Amino acid sequence: MNQETRHKTLIILNDPPYGTERSYNGLRLANALSKDPQDEVRVFLIGDAVVCGKGGQQTPNGFYNLERMLKVASRQGVSVGA
Repeated sequence: MNQETRHKTLIILNDPPYGTERSYNGLRLANALSKDPQDEVRVFLIGDAVVCGKGGQQTPNGFYNLERMLKVASRQGVSVGA
């Protein structure tokens, strides 16, 4: 792959933040892909996934805080919409 190749990725999350791992895995993927500054990564939260962006989350035992994961993604240049 040459250095000028840009990838654009849109990740659509529809599951609630806790109870399944789909939103967690989607945000892990977004954070991993966003480490390359040449790539454009976007996350769209729809349905139950909108709660992932709610501030002040009380995270259940054994779960990652998806609000913090979204903040990390945003700092890395990921565009987040709902």
